[in-house]
Amino acid sequence: MNWGYKILFVYGAFVAGILFMVFKSSSQRFDLVTTDYYAKELKYQDKIDEMKRTSALSTPVSCELKDGNLEIVFPKDFSGKQLAGEAVLYCPSDENRDLKKEFNLQDETLRVPVTGMKPGMYELHLSWKEGAVSYYFEKKIFI
Repeated sequence: MNWGYKILFVYGAFVAGILFMVFKSSSQRFDLVTTDYYAKELKYQDKIDEMKRTSALSTPVSCELKDGNLEIVFPKDFSGKQLAGEAVLYCPSDENRDLKKEFNLQDETLRVPVTGMKPGMYELHLSWKEGAVSYYFEKKIFI
């Protein structure tokens, strides 16, 4: 094999590699964090205020994995009070793995079942209201 064929072979391998990379990159799926990110950005100051109220509580919200459930314990500030809200397990890599659960409880531990969920990193977004006052809490969870 002379040097002309070797150059042709290297050039052909380069072109094939570039075509393969174009094909792979065009078939890659990109999920946006949210479809209405601009509207949510305008309302983010409300979230900041809710997070400040949450951090001002006597003890932080605690959560841990037990027996296939994510157990969320609210501070003693809410004992005897009715809480209503939503718990979201948000998966940054795949929106199809997100889990939402609405709750309405009093003096209970919130249990979110996580059995059957794919393992990985999730973000717990917990928002709730006690009367007219709203609160917000975020924490990274590994399942």
